[in-house]
Amino acid sequence: MPDSSSAAPELTIGELSRRSGVPASALRFYERQGLIHSRRTSGNQRRYHRTTLRRIAFLRASQSVGMPLSVIGEVLGFLPEDTAPTREMWATASECWTKEINARIAKMERMRDRFTECIGCGCLSFDVCALVNPDDELASRGPGPRRLLQP
Repeated sequence: MPDSSSAAPELTIGELSRRSGVPASALRFYERQGLIHSRRTSGNQRRYHRTTLRRIAFLRASQSVGMPLSVIGEVLGFLPEDTAPTREMWATASECWTKEINARIAKMERMRDRFTECIGCGCLSFDVCALVNPDDELASRGPGPRRLLQP
């Protein structure tokens, strides 16, 4: 196995896919979203800087805790294109995302606690809704699952 000092500084999309475990179609999507970057060869083939492997690892780890790509992109936007995320950046992102994560936890707890009563949509499709939402009063508060959306 070659040592990292002799490794090519750029990867093809196939190599990046194999190394990252992410399908090439997802890599192209990430690129369209501005989450990763490539340069084009004279033959219009993509070439990715090796640091893209770290960016993808950061991206996938962030997705695994429920962060939307738009939020991940904001954090990655602070890095120059060919710079890998650092441990410090992950710590900063984690701190920034605490509010978002706590809001998601609170929403899930509301869902757990209220879902068996009524999702609060005002549809009156469940027999119990006539008791929990008489005369469809939740409809006046707007569309969607009103009881789950409110804190």
